[in-house]
Amino acid sequence: MAKAPQKITLSGSRDIPFDRLVLSQSNVRRVKAGVSIGELADDIVRRTLLQSLNVRPVLDTEGQETGQFEVPAGGRRFRALELLVKQKRLAKDAPIPCVVKAANDAVTAEEDSFAENTFREQLHPLDQFRAMQAMVDKGEDIESIAAHFLVTPAVVNQRLRLAKVSPTLHAIYAEDGMTLEQLMAFAVTDDHARQEQVWEMLAHSYNKSGSYIRSKLTENTVRAGDKRVRFIGVEAYVAAGGCVMRDLFEPDDGGWLTDPALLDRLVGEKLQTEGERIAGEGWKWVATAIDMPWGVTNGLREIDGVELAMSDEEQERLAALQTEIEDLEAEWADAPEVPDEVQARIEVIDAAIGALVERPVTFEAKDMAIAGAFLSIEVDGTLCIERGYVRPEDEPVVQADGEEDAGVDSQGGYHDGNDDGDEDDGATGSPVSNVVAMGAASSTASGDDDDEDGEVVKPLPDRLVAELTAWRTLALQDAFAQSPSMAFAAVLHAFVLDCFYSSTCESCLQISLNEASFGFSATGLRDSAPARAIAERHKRWADRLPDSDKNLWDALLALDGNEQAGLFAHCASKVLNAQQEVVPKYDNGRISKSSVERRVSHSHVLARAVGLDLIGAGWRPTVAGYLGSVTKQRIIADVAEAKGAKFAEMIDHLKKGDMAREAERLLEDSDWLPEPMRTPVPVDAAPIDAAQGEEPGTQVDEAEALPAFLDEGDLVGAGTAPGNDDDAALPEAA
Repeated sequence: MAKAPQKITLSGSRDIPFDRLVLSQSNVRRVKAGVSIGELADDIVRRTLLQSLNVRPVLDTEGQETGQFEVPAGGRRFRALELLVKQKRLAKDAPIPCVVKAANDAVTAEEDSFAENTFREQLHPLDQFRAMQAMVDKGEDIESIAAHFLVTPAVVNQRLRLAKVSPTLHAIYAEDGMTLEQLMAFAVTDDHARQEQVWEMLAHSYNKSGSYIRSKLTENTVRAGDKRVRFIGVEAYVAAGGCVMRDLFEPDDGGWLTDPALLDRLVGEKLQTEGERIAGEGWKWVATAIDMPWGVTNGLREIDGVELAMSDEEQERLAALQTEIEDLEAEWADAPEVPDEVQARIEVIDAAIGALVERPVTFEAKDMAIAGAFLSIEVDGTLCIERGYVRPEDEPVVQADGEEDAGVDSQGGYHDGNDDGDEDDGATGSPVSNVVAMGAASSTASGDDDDEDGEVVKPLPDRLVAELTAWRTLALQDAFAQSPSMAFAAVLHAFVLDCFYSSTCESCLQISLNEASFGFSATGLRDSAPARAIAERHKRWADRLPDSDKNLWDALLALDGNEQAGLFAHCASKVLNAQQEVVPKYDNGRISKSSVERRVSHSHVLARAVGLDLIGAGWRPTVAGYLGSVTKQRIIADVAEAKGAKFAEMIDHLKKGDMAREAERLLEDSDWLPEPMRTPVPVDAAPIDAAQGEEPGTQVDEAEALPAFLDEGDLVGAGTAPGNDDDAALPEAA
């Protein structure tokens, strides 16, 4: 017969006056760091004592009880009660519930003290979430809960958000089936079905990180930092019925908007309203788009506006702001750290000065009647307005004297009203040729008829003028070839005319810039870092160049060598085209496969010469710009090439959209480029270097490779040799 287990007897409990209790030297808690007695005392005031003290009788030298009791377990509670007695919030003889053990118990007091602090179990986080949710359900407000448990309201909100995750995922978390990091990631959305769907998907995924879970739960949303959201404002989106998801556990830059269709509708409506407002200024047309395509202004003539002069009040305001900011900068120039409020004031002043200096531009009504404007959205959400562009079909028809139909055709060229294809007796070419400008009549084979008019001296015959000027042209070509610096200036003049002035401006050099345009361009190309750098550089030069092309030649001669070289490089860069165009199946006479191949091959030569770095320029393999347009097999191959086969295996089971998004994350910090964007190393590079007397791979200093006529002192107006940096040596604009 089995022996029944021996039943234990628990230590008795009793109320002992506080003034008969003393803290035992057997209490193992000696380190006081982090022990918040005051906070525990306040909690006892609110809730009274929730846990008894563990005490033992104090014996005298003869082993008899003295009526005093020592506290080996419960030292923090004893200290908190002691503080309340000192504060006269508790009577010194108030009865304290205690569990009394024998003084000579077999278990030592030190063991009891150690056990009390060892076997206690903190609440499981899930129990914390549910407890706070239960308190809120019973009417407690978040601030009160935070105060009672000595945390911030943000912490309480986080716990409440975790409490709202799907019960199915709670059960998995309770059984250690997922980590707290994963549970926090699921809390980004309140959609339980979507949470459970993503968790099921993770069962077949190598990547189960919190960031991946967030990306899956927010893949059909729009970041609050998107320029469309900044343009209309989150408040307007919410007021229209939209919802915003927030992540309380990670920085989310304002969260995610869950209704992209609503967002696009609001953006379209606001753009339309802004377009109507701009059209009200008197423009013939206004084009609006979230992103304007690259080269949208190609082929259009830009008209010049007049800046409004500052009023007396504005000038006084500007002077006061400049004085204030100079005083602040002088006061804090030697300080190791500028206070935040001073820095904020400086930024406010800078913004105010910028608003005053950037003057509004006015246009003449007759110009606005044939011109238009482009409206788009900047990266920061502000409205980008580009005014004053004339389309070729809107150009006014200029009629020559005595001709009914002469003018400018729809392509920006000239016509003289003759459609029979006959030559115009030597007056072909420009409609305002030297012959016409001089008022010449139709040419004859000889000058015999002139003799019949006696003393009347008629203009030279057209043909004779053409012959004489042909001889002059050859002589000028010869002299031109003997003055390299002037030739450079003339070519620069022709380039600048094409790049910055209307198509009616002409040079005697038969060269022109054919600015590159892209048949296919990615969305947002105008917002890319290179595009913005080009646009800013173009504006800086446009602001420095004269308003009229008649003053351009003298202005170019006034530039020093570095400035001429920088402007030349900028204009030349506008015609560089390294795009691998789509060649039509049937030859259209415009491009061919071989011409595109030769163009791209030469672009590699230039790329190596200038040290092209696309990663440094800001290109990344994104879903929108690359990964969304290639096959799954290509994505896997690209990831394997960039990161290794192990990373490719992590995503090879995903659907196309998921795979593209995860590949974007994996490739974000890599230096990987698609094959068309790479600059190949020439096979014969080493022999060429060796033939030049250099070690293979040696980079030639571009300054040393400049032609002699670009050397110091040879450029017109040069004071220094032109360098490679087209902006570094530029003085402030006058």
